Amino acid sequence: MSDDEAIIQLVRNHFEALYWSEGEEPAWERFRADFLPDAVLCSAARPAQLRSVHGFIERMETVARKNLLSFEEHTRGMKILRFGSVAVVLASSELLENGTETSHDISGYLLVKSAGRWLIMAHAWDQADEGNSILEELYRERAGA
Repeated sequence: MSDDEAIIQLVRNHFEALYWSEGEEPAWERFRADFLPDAVLCSAARPAQLRSVHGFIERMETVARKNLLSFEEHTRGMKILRFGSVAVVLASSELLENGTETSHDISGYLLVKSAGRWLIMAHAWDQADEGNSILEELYRERAGA
């Protein structure tokens, strides 16, 4: 598998672990496995706050899962800039909350290749809305990959 194919697979599969519904738990161990041990996440909420993977999971368990009966997120497109063992990815996603509420966001990833595997070093995202729309070329880029 090429580096770009491995990166596409990592980003696409990353959100599949966050799926939950009544009676089905998120796959947190699978989610954790995508990150370097000291990786940071920065959600769309401002002012910006860095969270560890553990802190992010804890927040999802105590806030999001109490308010959302079901959640799924699917990557719809991405752009990759890669040099050697470092890559930056912008990825567009579609989110489905409670089976009826659809929204979109853009994630920015800083990836490193270590011991032959691409891992997330940092992940930040922002919600799309009327004033912050997803660029069509990003939505289409690698959508079929």
